[in-house]
Amino acid sequence: MQRMLIALALALLAQLSFTTGVFAAVNINTASKDELVALKKGLGPAKAQAIIDYRKANGPFKSVDDLKHVKGIGTKRLEKLRADLTVGSVGAKVAAAGSAKSDGTTSGAKGDIRQAGDPASRK
Repeated sequence: MQRMLIALALALLAQLSFTTGVFAAVNINTASKDELVALKKGLGPAKAQAIIDYRKANGPFKSVDDLKHVKGIGTKRLEKLRADLTVGSVGAKVAAAGSAKSDGTTSGAKGDIRQAGDPASRK
């Protein structure tokens, strides 16, 4: 029964996507391996992992064209994938990642450090 409900939900979601013509591009800076493999234009698990490995080693992609630097992705494959990919807002993502620290603190506007969840840190 649960499988049938999941299949029905997925079918309904697919139908809504096709009728409205709305497709969200996959952000190659944040996409998981499964999200990359799910692209309909043919990225297998090995290429998806190569993208993630390149991203971890070299930082966020600045443009979709940077995928050419990933081993196994050439001009033809890039052109097939281009419409389904985005790099999103790299600067905003980097800035957001830098605001939270691993020790549970956040930096304030003037460089003061406050504990996450501290009422004084809310503005």
